[in-house]
Amino acid sequence: MRKLIVFLLIVLIFPVISAINLDIEKTSQNEVMILDLEVPTVFTFEIENNGAPDEFEFYTFFALIEEPTEKIFIDNNEIKEVQVKLLPGYSMKAGFSTFDLFIKATDGSETKEKLTMRIVNLQDAFEVGSVDLDPDTNSLEIYLQNKINFDFDFITAEFSSPFFEFEESFSLNANEKKDFSVNLNKEDFKKIAAGFYTLSVEITTKGKTAEVEGIIKFEEKNIVTTIKKDSGIIISSKIFEKINEGNTVQSSEIIIKKNIISRLFTSFSPEPDLVEREGLKVYYSWIREIKPGESIKVVVRTNWLIPFLIILLIVAIVVFAKKFTKRNMVLRKKVTFVRAKGGEFALKVSLFVHAKKYLEKVQIIDRLPSLVKIYEKFGGEIPTKIDEKNRRIEWNFEKLESGEIRVISYIIYSKVGVLGKFALPSATAIFQRNGEIKDEESNRAFFVAEQISKDEEE
Repeated sequence: MRKLIVFLLIVLIFPVISAINLDIEKTSQNEVMILDLEVPTVFTFEIENNGAPDEFEFYTFFALIEEPTEKIFIDNNEIKEVQVKLLPGYSMKAGFSTFDLFIKATDGSETKEKLTMRIVNLQDAFEVGSVDLDPDTNSLEIYLQNKINFDFDFITAEFSSPFFEFEESFSLNANEKKDFSVNLNKEDFKKIAAGFYTLSVEITTKGKTAEVEGIIKFEEKNIVTTIKKDSGIIISSKIFEKINEGNTVQSSEIIIKKNIISRLFTSFSPEPDLVEREGLKVYYSWIREIKPGESIKVVVRTNWLIPFLIILLIVAIVVFAKKFTKRNMVLRKKVTFVRAKGGEFALKVSLFVHAKKYLEKVQIIDRLPSLVKIYEKFGGEIPTKIDEKNRRIEWNFEKLESGEIRVISYIIYSKVGVLGKFALPSATAIFQRNGEIKDEESNRAFFVAEQISKDEEE
């Protein structure tokens, strides 16, 4: 009976004495697992064994355990620091996850510790941003922040935006924020409008790459510069130009005033959008929307040479008309080719005598060129005198009434062929007008032998 009682006591009491009895305290915090990196997440514990000395095994169904891979011995009342390193599993997703970590003694008894950790993709571990960008500044402050409890020993970061591009290599500790100052060239973004723009950074660490995006706020600034240039006097040029040196779209209007005379001789480039007339004034308007970095340029040219030439032409016509009306006589000479039966070179010379006013004792004198002879027959007025020695031929008229026209013609010929340009001298008219002796000369007449049917006059 005593042996039975002892056996029962051993069976009932021994499991209680040998059952796992641990005090577990987690000393690490904010554990993070990065899915893109094959880097373990470390949980640190201080474990006190309140039971018999034993070896303990650590395992979980949530992830792969990199350490410890072997059982850990903890003596009675011993406190030991233990690090449990977990590697990412294939089915994990980003977010917060709670799971059980099991600690098992050699007798099969075990305890569990409920753990929570944050699971992130590599790109979610960082934040990039900048201060607001002033259009007048020459530099910009940007930053890259590590948002998780993880030390990045080496990072290569390539920053890019519409305003700049550069690359840096550095380390970034847990929750650390690193600032950068970027030098800017205003010419690179003078055509960029105000607004929000993407700031991208490509981060490479431990052979993995992720792209993180932030925002740059490009502040508004309204700057419109007006330039006016004048040049020329006779041909006057005026240039009006408005340049948008800000970063917002600006409405611009150029207005030019002209009078009703000057507008007739003015050209515009480009053509105006609006033309309004008020009395003797005409207003031309150009209305445009100017984008940042762009400009509107209006060129106005007034050509005063045109009215000057018109006035000069009018004066010349008036002077010529007055001179023509004051002339007493108009004497004109013309020459035409005549086909002779004997094949000689022959020309018909015609003189047109137009009396503008009453004339008396009119004498018409013409001279014969060398190498030609005069044909004895005359179709019109018979000459008064033919001086073959001096090669002159004369016609006399007692008087000519105002408006009277006489046509004098004769034929000259030569047995020697003529080539090239054949010139005949001017004819002369001598007459009396109100008791005064006056004279007039005709034009010279020409004949080109190669062009038989064509006469030239001057």
